[in-house]
Amino acid sequence: MKKSDFYYDLPEELIAQHPAERRDGSRLLYLDKQTGGITHKMFSGITDLLKTGDCLILNNTRVLPARLYATAEDNGGVVEFLLLNQINGTDWEILAGPGKKAKKGRQFLLGGGLLRAEIIDVLDSGNRIARFSYEGGFFGILDQIGEMPLPHYIKEKLEDKERYQTVYSRLPGSAAAPTAGLHFTPELLDSIRQAGVETGFVTLHVGLGTFRPVKSENIEDHRMHSEHYILPRETAEMINRTKQRKGRVIAVGTTCCRTIETVCSVNGQACESEGWTDIFIYPGYRFRCVDALLTNFHLPESTLIMLVCAFCGYDNTMNAYKTAVKEKYRFFSFGDAMFIA
Repeated sequence: MKKSDFYYDLPEELIAQHPAERRDGSRLLYLDKQTGGITHKMFSGITDLLKTGDCLILNNTRVLPARLYATAEDNGGVVEFLLLNQINGTDWEILAGPGKKAKKGRQFLLGGGLLRAEIIDVLDSGNRIARFSYEGGFFGILDQIGEMPLPHYIKEKLEDKERYQTVYSRLPGSAAAPTAGLHFTPELLDSIRQAGVETGFVTLHVGLGTFRPVKSENIEDHRMHSEHYILPRETAEMINRTKQRKGRVIAVGTTCCRTIETVCSVNGQACESEGWTDIFIYPGYRFRCVDALLTNFHLPESTLIMLVCAFCGYDNTMNAYKTAVKEKYRFFSFGDAMFIA
C-alpha cells in the first residue's frame, strides 16, 4: 500500500491543544470491527463495552520531562537538549539544537548548575552523547528543571505536567505519553475491576521516533524506530489465563498492542520478556493475541493509523475517521478515543 492511502483531511481546529477538564470526560467512538458499525459514547461509559473475563493491558511507562535548556560554560550560549536514550548512569543520547553549538568537548550548565553536562561524542545521525554530573537523584532533578516534550502540533503551554502522564505511570523512560491511557482515572479503573475485568501492565518506553514521518511512498520500505519493552511474568500469565477462558485481550494504545504482538508466539501464548521491538504493523499483518484495541485518533499517513487499519480493516478505519471529523471529535494526544472490538 502507499503512504497516501492513509491520508485524511483534518481541520486544524480539531487538534486538541489541552486535556479534557476531566480525564474520563472525553468522547469515545465505538467501532465494531466485524460490521463497521459506529456508536458514540462518553469515555466514562467504557465499562459498558467491556465483558467479565476480559483483561485490559496498560502501559505503565512514565514520560521524562526531557526538554532541558543548557548554558555553555565558555560563552553563555543557550542550547536546547532533548533526552532520547539513557546509556548508563551518567550518559545519555540527546538531540541538541542548534547542533553546531554542541560540539564534542563543550561543557554546559543546566538548572543553574543542578546538572553539568559535557558532549563526549557526536553520532553519525547528528545526535550527541552527553555525560551528566550531579549530586542527588538525576530523575528528581529532571522533575525540577525539565519540561514535557509535547508533540509539535500542541502549541499551548501545559499547566499541569501530570496531565501528560497516565494515573498509573511508574517507570520513567518515555519521550512521549501512551496517550490512550490518559483517559483513565483511578475510580474508573476500580469500576472496571469490579466488573470482572482484570488489569495488567507492560512497559514500552515511547521514543521520539513515534513522531517520525513515513517518508517512503511504499510503506513496506519504512523502517520503524526501536523501543525498549518489558512484559512481566504476571501480565503474561494474565493474558494466557484470559485466552484460556475465551475472554478478550484488550490493548490500551498502540504501544501495548506492539508490545504484546512482539512477545506472543504464533499460537497467542505470552511469556515473560524484555527487549527491544521495531515491529511495524500495517494492513496484511495477522494479529497473534490482541482482540480489542483502545486508541486515540492518529496523524494522517502515520504508522499508528496504519496499525489501526491493520486491526479493523482499511475501509472501517477510514470511515470511522471521516465520521469523527464530521462529528467534531478532538484529535491526537489530548483528544478523544476510539474503542475497536
